[in-house]
Amino acid sequence: MKRHLMALAATGLSAALLLSACGGSDDKKDEDKATPGASGEAGAPKDGSIKLVVADYGSGDGSMQKYWNGVISSFNAKYPGIKVNLQVVNWDDIDKQVATMIQNNDMPDLLQTGGYADKVVDDLLYPVDDVMSPATKADFIESFTPAATVKGKQYGIPFTSSTRQLIYNTDLFAKAGLTEPPKTWDEVKTFSEKLKSSGAKVPFGLPLGKEEAQGEFMNWALGNGGGYQTNGKYTVNSPQNVEALNWVNDNLVKTGLTESNPGTKNRKDVYTDFYGGSVGMVNSNPTMIATLKKDYPNLKYATAAIPGKTGPLTDTLGVCDWMMAFKKNGRKDQIKAFLDHAFSTDQQLKFQEQYSFPPVTKSVMAKMTANPANAGLKPYIDQLPKAKFYPLNDVAWDVLSPKIKEQLGSAVSGKSPKDVLDQLQKEAEAAVAQQKS
Repeated sequence: MKRHLMALAATGLSAALLLSACGGSDDKKDEDKATPGASGEAGAPKDGSIKLVVADYGSGDGSMQKYWNGVISSFNAKYPGIKVNLQVVNWDDIDKQVATMIQNNDMPDLLQTGGYADKVVDDLLYPVDDVMSPATKADFIESFTPAATVKGKQYGIPFTSSTRQLIYNTDLFAKAGLTEPPKTWDEVKTFSEKLKSSGAKVPFGLPLGKEEAQGEFMNWALGNGGGYQTNGKYTVNSPQNVEALNWVNDNLVKTGLTESNPGTKNRKDVYTDFYGGSVGMVNSNPTMIATLKKDYPNLKYATAAIPGKTGPLTDTLGVCDWMMAFKKNGRKDQIKAFLDHAFSTDQQLKFQEQYSFPPVTKSVMAKMTANPANAGLKPYIDQLPKAKFYPLNDVAWDVLSPKIKEQLGSAVSGKSPKDVLDQLQKEAEAAVAQQKS
């Protein structure tokens, strides 16, 4: 086992039981009784079983189990001889439990979770070309491809996506005499001052706490032509990034236009404050639209492109979670049949609309944008073709991202923004060096 997987095991990860498997668990003898051609079609995959482990996006309410049971049921209508053993795992636990599976040499055949690059380093995954038909692969939105690719081969299969928009309380804006959203950083400051003068408790919500500091900061970095990498090399402390963080600190935090503690304020808490009507504007993700529609129908709001230094962002932050296929068990043909079904337009449309995520395929994008019921999601969907992603194809990012979450908030809590970014650059370079050693 490679070094970083051994390190995960050494942290004392427990082999906690996964949630109940769909249809019960197979024993090894049953898995080995695959017979060719049992699905009844020429060229059909062999019968057998595959193990599918997925993250729970339904917060334990059973909806994810129900969704995947539906996918499996419709798959088995076509391939009754391929048994799919489903395990749905809480989002907070899935990576630890998968690390234990890998340590115990008990890999799933398919895994859906947040990251895939470490599995590529350990040579555990099939390239996507080996387990997906060309037609299915061609349907994915192209902006995902760079983040899904390692050394010229695609290993990550996009499953969920998200982009960012500014969301603002139109009642608070009207009270402040504002009739449109800000387009530039200077307008963000001016509008925030007007909101504060008119009584808004928090003019601009700025969650730079540990939950998603890396995402909030990337919005500001992109607004100044920055980001975490330039031409494949980490440039966390680039002049553009330093200027962006200085601007936020000097013009919003020190002037009292954000919460009193933005460096420790988590995104979910800022969102809750927005739902309660005390926040004028905040950078949002599409799940807010579903929450507002369901739980806060009386709150009046609108969305707009995130302001940049000189104008609205055209290439906002994109976020993606992944499906990946493990090659240890050699079930390539069964995996391919299931993936082609699970990523069909009908199946993907059901998931994206149920959980209010933007789509990952072009065919679903066309259907969702044509549906008036998805009008609130459309601005987020429209951002996908030009979205900019974290360097998710780099294992060093798995090391750096938690460091950013832990340290970035200190840049608006008394420490020098440049010093904080300089330290994070050192962390990035050390992570890269560790992977090369």
